[in-house]
Amino acid sequence: MYNEKVMEHFQNPRNVGEIEEPDGIGEVGNMSCGDIMRITLKIDENEVIEDIKFKTFGCAAAIATTSMVTELVKGKTIDEALQVSNKDVADELGGLPKEKLHCSNLAADAIHKAINNYRGLDDGKPDENDHEHEHDHEH
Repeated sequence: MYNEKVMEHFQNPRNVGEIEEPDGIGEVGNMSCGDIMRITLKIDENEVIEDIKFKTFGCAAAIATTSMVTELVKGKTIDEALQVSNKDVADELGGLPKEKLHCSNLAADAIHKAINNYRGLDDGKPDENDHEHEHDHEH
């Protein structure tokens, strides 16, 4: 079902954990589904993502996509990080099964939410309607 790169990120996820006193927090997911992602950011004075950590409760694809998105944005400016799309995440992983593509949406959304939290535009908490329409998959 998953390619080697997805399995490698699932088994050895990068940047796991939580930053103390983060500059930005992004949490997305759906409690009824069980996929919950929390990303914390440390952003320097030049608006570069200095450090990023995540905690994900979810399937192998959810963990792998969050691990990959942290690698994609670490060291980038927040404007560059906002350009990272769900397709970029899935492409970097060498593709995901169709029924798991929504996991890459969650990972990209979590980054965007954390950046918006840093900018004071978001409370960093999951929205009530986060991805309700995309949870027709099985774990």
